[in-house]
Amino acid sequence: MAPPLLLLLLASGAAACPLPCVCQNLSESLSTLCAHRGLLFVPPNVDRRTVELRLADNFIQALGPPDFRNMTGLVDLTLSRNAITRIGARSFGDLESLRSLHLDGNRLVELGSSSLRGPVNLQHLILSGNQLGRIAPGAFDDFLDSLEDLDVSYNNLRQVPWAGIGAMPALHTLNLDHNLIDALPPGVFAQLSQLSRLDLTSNRLATLAPDPLFSRGRDAEASPSPLVLSFSGNPLHCNCELLWLRRLARPDDLETCASPPTLAGRYFWAVPEGEFSCEPPLIARHTQRLWVLEGQRATLRCRALGDPVPTMHWVGPDDRLVGNSSRAWAFPNGTLEIGVTGAGDAGAYTCIATNPAGEATARVELRVLALPHGGNTSAEGGRPGPSDIAASARTAAEGEGTLESEPVVQVTEVTATSGLVSWGPGRPADPVWMFQIQYNSSEDETLIYRIVPASSHHFLLKHLVPGADYDLCLLALSPAAGPSDLTATRLLGCAHFSTLPATPLCHALQAHVLGGTLTVAVGGVLVAALLVFTVALLVRGRGAGNGRLPLKLSHVQSQTNGGTSPMPKSHPPRSPPPRPQRSCSLDLGDTGGCYGYARRLGGAWARRSHSVHGGLLGAGCRGVGGSTERLEESVV
Repeated sequence: MAPPLLLLLLASGAAACPLPCVCQNLSESLSTLCAHRGLLFVPPNVDRRTVELRLADNFIQALGPPDFRNMTGLVDLTLSRNAITRIGARSFGDLESLRSLHLDGNRLVELGSSSLRGPVNLQHLILSGNQLGRIAPGAFDDFLDSLEDLDVSYNNLRQVPWAGIGAMPALHTLNLDHNLIDALPPGVFAQLSQLSRLDLTSNRLATLAPDPLFSRGRDAEASPSPLVLSFSGNPLHCNCELLWLRRLARPDDLETCASPPTLAGRYFWAVPEGEFSCEPPLIARHTQRLWVLEGQRATLRCRALGDPVPTMHWVGPDDRLVGNSSRAWAFPNGTLEIGVTGAGDAGAYTCIATNPAGEATARVELRVLALPHGGNTSAEGGRPGPSDIAASARTAAEGEGTLESEPVVQVTEVTATSGLVSWGPGRPADPVWMFQIQYNSSEDETLIYRIVPASSHHFLLKHLVPGADYDLCLLALSPAAGPSDLTATRLLGCAHFSTLPATPLCHALQAHVLGGTLTVAVGGVLVAALLVFTVALLVRGRGAGNGRLPLKLSHVQSQTNGGTSPMPKSHPPRSPPPRPQRSCSLDLGDTGGCYGYARRLGGAWARRSHSVHGGLLGAGCRGVGGSTERLEESVV
């Protein structure tokens, strides 16, 4: 019974190993070797007791949860040099014993927050040689306490999950080389007490913020775990911000300076500390004074120079730092924009430029011209803002619309970007100082003001948004009754209109092209017809001349020889007949001494034919006789 039982065990063991793979059962560990097998996916019949699974150098394209399900004893998983582009959520969810995961040399573009969930005891993660452009902030959360080796080199990373990396107390090796990283957060490596190698080679780092981690590489004997730091191949800007790094005195490294121009190309550690200098900020230009109408946009500009580039801040009239809000925006380039200005925005603003070498300030004065408001529009002693004016105007217009049969304000000739506003003279009892037009669109709730002279009753609105709905109100501003009174504001009416949709340029261009093409085609046909007609006339004239010549010569010889001999005889030259005294007339009724117009024309053709062949036999108009018959026969 022993031999059959042994064969049965061998047969069952052979069936557990995938056909293209090689399985090795050494002591209590099972290794499944499937490298270089041309696999397109993870074999589904891999023994779940496998401890080491090698799937390198295949053509696997995607990973999912079923691929490694129930493989709780797997310790080493190698998926290097495949064509993996996607890792499904929790694909390694059951690999609680996994220690080493190799995913290098694939085509991964992104790692989601749940792509690497599951291996809580992972120690070595190799992701180099992919196309990673983004790693989600929580991608490493499941193995923060256990990870010792992280390699994300040779990718396209601009940012990495710094918060997660900074919380890996057991991390020994961190390879970030050959990426697109341009900045390191200050103090990101402060908690990595076990880190012994940090590779930042060939990134885009122009400066490095001071970090206690780097000082451990200064004295290898004094540090319990000296740091091997590599940051060559970066465009280092050698100024005072890197003076702390220069004082670490690492003469064996070959880092070079990329800027400023006076230090470009020099070895970083060979530059004297005195040459690591900065330039204090200098405000080159700024807005000195700005006047705006209440409700309009105010833009304050401030530009500063310095090395390094100064950081710009704004302080408002209330001595508070101006930050981004719903109505104000402070940009890094030193521009401050206030969307809708009010009376409280007026005052002196201060532009502050700072860098490690110092700071510079500039004062900007903003004045807001208050719009004229009537005393009856105030609420509890306060003056209404632009939005309150629009709301009250629309409400009043809705209430007055039922009393008037015709609207006072009309918007006509509306196009996609313009409209003509017209209004009547209004009530003559109230004098008008000027008109004010207020309008806004459905695309932008910002209220826009237009001031119109009192003598005008039309105004063309331009630069409107195509295909938008507009609400418009017209107010009449009257002069104040006394020196202390406010300007009175009276609503004349409101209107609602919609601009036309934008006309696609392709239709107009198509019509223009078709019209031009048709014109060219008709012109070409006419030119071709004219050429054909001209050629036909030339061919016909030449053919007619060649056909008459034998007839004329034959008749001339017959009359001249007077016989039937075929050979012509020579004749002495005859003197030309005398020219008639009377000039020929073109009158067809006069046939006594001259022929009519047809015979004269035939004579001209005969002279032309004879002159071509050298035998001019007759010319001009002759009297009745033999010469006349010769001319007629020649013409025939």
